[in-house]
Amino acid sequence: MRKAVMAVILLGIAFLIIRTNLIITDKPEQSPCPDKDYREICGTITRGETLFDIFKRYSLDIKELFYLKEASANIHKLRELYPGRPYKIIVDENNKINSFTYWINEDSILNIKRNESGFCAEKKDVEYERRIKHIGGTIKDNLILSMGEGKENLMLALQLSDIFAWDIDFTTDLRNGDTFKIVVEGFYLDGEFKKYGEILSAEFLNNGEIYYAYRFEYDGKVDYYDAEGKLLKKAFLKAPLNFRRISSGFTGKRLHPILKIYRPHHGLDYAAPSGAPVSAIGDGTVTFAGYKGQYGKLVVIKHPNNYKTYYGHLSKIEKGITKGIKVTQGQIIGYVGTTGLSTGPHLHYEIRINNKAVNPLAVKMTRGTSIPKPLIARFIRLKSEMNAQLALIIPPVFAFAGENKNSRLQ
Repeated sequence: MRKAVMAVILLGIAFLIIRTNLIITDKPEQSPCPDKDYREICGTITRGETLFDIFKRYSLDIKELFYLKEASANIHKLRELYPGRPYKIIVDENNKINSFTYWINEDSILNIKRNESGFCAEKKDVEYERRIKHIGGTIKDNLILSMGEGKENLMLALQLSDIFAWDIDFTTDLRNGDTFKIVVEGFYLDGEFKKYGEILSAEFLNNGEIYYAYRFEYDGKVDYYDAEGKLLKKAFLKAPLNFRRISSGFTGKRLHPILKIYRPHHGLDYAAPSGAPVSAIGDGTVTFAGYKGQYGKLVVIKHPNNYKTYYGHLSKIEKGITKGIKVTQGQIIGYVGTTGLSTGPHLHYEIRINNKAVNPLAVKMTRGTSIPKPLIARFIRLKSEMNAQLALIIPPVFAFAGENKNSRLQ
C-alpha cells in the first residue's frame, strides 16, 4: 500500500517538474528548480537587450556565452534577439549553464543543452493544440474595432479583409450594422489561446448582400471560393491599399485644392497615413516608375485586355519596381506620400481602359475559375459542414442611436 502511495506522490512530483519547466514568466526573475542543485532564470527580451547584458546581470560566465553562440550558429544566431520574446536559462550550483531556451517566434523554440562534449542546439516546433473557433461580430465604426483589441484580432481582421478584398472595399463599402461570421482555427498552448490560424469559412453581410467564402484545397493549392464554387479572386482588387478613406472621387469637374480651378479628376484619392503600403491591384508589367510632374512619384502598370493602373503621389517606390518588371496582384509597389501637386498624404489611383480613364468604383470584374466538376461533390460536402457551423454563430447587435443603421462609415 505504501509503495502505491509513494508511486502516486512521485508521479505528482514528476508532473509538477514538467509544468515548472514549461512556465515562462513576463518579468526577469530567478526561481528554484525542482532539483535543488539547479535554478532557473526567466524573462523576456527588452528593447536593445543582448545576451551579454543578461549574463552580466546574473553574473554568468561570459565564456559560456561564446560556447552557446558557437553551438547555435547554424540554427539561430543569438545576436538576433527580439523584444518581447521569452527566454529561460537553467544553471547549476556553480552558476554554470545547464540549458538555454529562447522563443524564436510563435512557432519555433531554440533549445541549447549541455552534454558531455559541450553544448548541443536544436530548433523545435511549438506543439499547439488546434481547436475550431466560431466568431461573430457587428460592424461599429470599422472592421478592426469591431473585431476587438489585441494583435491576434488585428491579424484576423486583416485576413478577413484579404479574403473578401475582391468584393468588399472595407473603407468605402462598410456600413454600421453589417455583420460577419467566421469559422477559424485557434491554436492553444497549455489550454491558453495563443493565435488564430486559417479562416476555414466566412459569411459577411454588407448592405443587405451576403458574401460567402470557403477554404478549399485541391492539386496542392489552397484558395477561397464562393457558394457556387467559383474562385473569389478576380483580375483586380477592389482597392490598392487597406483601411483608408476616399477623400476625392472620380468626377468630370472638381475644384482643385491647390490650383483653385475646376478641372476633371480622373481617379480616386485615398487619404491614408504617409508610408502606408500600396499594392498592385492585379498582375501586370510596370511601364513607368519614377517622378512625373503633378503625379509626383508614380508607378504605372499595364494589365491584360488594355487595362492600365496609375499610383501617384508616392513617398517612395518599392525597391526593384522598375520599368519592364512584372508584378503580381497584391505585391507592394510603393508607399503613400504627398509628392507632386498634393496638399497632404494620399494615394491618387486611376484605371484606364484603352487609355481612357474610367471610374474605378464602377469597374465590374468577373470571377476566376471554378472548382473542377469531379471535385464539386467534395466541395458541396465541405460547404454543408461549414454552413452548419456558420449557422451556430449569432453576432452581437449594437444600438446605433441617432443614426441610420445603413449609413456609410466615415
